[in-house]
Order: sequence, then C-alpha cells, then structure tokens
Amino acid sequence: MRWQPGTRSPDLEDGRGARGGGGFGFGGMRLGLGGFVILLILSFVFKKNFFALLDGGSGAPSAGVTENAPPAQTSPQEEKLADFVSFVLDDVQKTWDTVLPQAGAQYKHAKLHLFRDAVRSGCGVAEAAMGPFYCPVDGKVYIDLGFYDQLRSRFGAPGDFAQAYVIAHEIGHRVQDVLGIAERVHRAQEQNPGAANELSVRMELQADCLAGVWAHSTAQRQVLESGDVEEGLAAAAAVGDDRIQKQATGRVRPEGFTHGSSAQRVEWFRRGMQSGKVASCDTFGRS
Repeated sequence: MRWQPGTRSPDLEDGRGARGGGGFGFGGMRLGLGGFVILLILSFVFKKNFFALLDGGSGAPSAGVTENAPPAQTSPQEEKLADFVSFVLDDVQKTWDTVLPQAGAQYKHAKLHLFRDAVRSGCGVAEAAMGPFYCPVDGKVYIDLGFYDQLRSRFGAPGDFAQAYVIAHEIGHRVQDVLGIAERVHRAQEQNPGAANELSVRMELQADCLAGVWAHSTAQRQVLESGDVEEGLAAAAAVGDDRIQKQATGRVRPEGFTHGSSAQRVEWFRRGMQSGKVASCDTFGRS
C-alpha cells in the first residue's frame, strides 16, 4: 500500500505497556471461551456490562491487568507497524464517514486499542491468543501486534494489505453495530441458539464484504500497489474455518464453523471489493 507515517490517529489507544493477565479472570474466577461469548452477547443485547457482575459489580480491572500503562519498550520495526495500523484505521474510518451516509446512516468512529498478551476490554479480559476482536460494549477494536507475525508465519498470509484487511474486517463489525445489524443478530441468536453458528458465519462474512467495500475505495484512490489485492484475498482465505480446523485437528467440521470457509470469505471480500456498495453485502438474504 502507498502510505506515509504521520501523526498517530486520535482513535488509536496504545496500551502495550500494560501487563497482561492470565486468561479470562474475573473477581478471582476464571471464565472459559464459551462463557465469555455468552456474557458478550448478553451485555450487547441488554446494554449492561454483565462482566462487571463477576467483579462484584465494581467493573474494576482484574488482577494482573494494568490500565493507564506507561510507554512500552518497542523496536523501530514495531513502531513502524503501529504507524501503519494507525494509518489504516484512519483510512478505513474516513471511508465509512463518506460511504455510510449513502446507506442512510451516520458512521461513529471506533477506537483501536493496541495491547500485549492480555487486555481488559468492555467485554472482559481477553488474551492475545483470541486474535483481534471488536467489542460492542465499549465500541473498540483490540489487537496485539504480535498477531501479524502469526498471520505471516502460521497462516501464510504476509504483506501490508493482508494486515490492513484484518483491521478493515474488525471495523466492518463496527459498521454492523452502527447499522443495528449486530444487535438484531445477537437477539436472533438468543432466541434460536441452534442457529447461533450459522448467524455468526453470516455476520463474519458480511464484515469481510464490508472490508471489501473499503478495499474498493483504496483502488479508486490509487492507494493500492501491485500484489495488494492478492495479499488481501490470501488473508481472507488463510483465516477460513475449514483451513484453521484442518490445521488444528486434521479434519473439517462445517457444523462448527463460526466465520465461514476460506472460499466463502474470499467470495464475500471480493464481492465488496468489486462493487464498493454496502447493499452488495447482504449475507443474510442469501442462502
């Protein structure tokens, strides 16, 4: 991508100096991933921080997680990556400032929080192993920059546009939040738990398509360089459920999909990239 380091985005929060905690810890309790997801859905649906109940209602940080962290010790390479993340964050959100009103809504910026190892979000304490995520409770995207090393080495998706795709996908969840799509889906999941995974897949594929809408704008503005499109498509394919399952267990279980197959993720990212329109991202209206 064509970009230049500049002033860090006002929407970027740097918490890399904080000390991470050991997993999902709440008021001395440890919470599994399933419990984390359930509390996340309840918090979103009822507009109440259910994680605070596990902290005795205080909402105070769990032990081992430091807020208002001092500056982190970093390398020049890591700082360049943080500059790139800042650039992409601003570019994606400025695009939605323009595009979303055409779909009848006003975009509201998300914050992006950089962390290391573990972080206390509005959705509770999360470890870096979860990967980047968007928390609808506090309206923030969270990412440990170390994820990009995994994206390159473990998932085989190198390149700066692959890295940009990850941010654009998470901001896609913010767009769903603003449009009210996320709330409707979470309510449907609560009413029909048997369809929860299918609805999750449709949500994730739509976020891929919305990332593609942003990618379309970068092509129009001549921000892309040779090979960038291929990097983005490779990243979408790399994080498909079928590929991750096969890598982890040696077999594929479609009934366990939550994000979509590699082919589906590539298809929807490409669809958004080709059209540049939110209307093309109706993953819920298609079989």
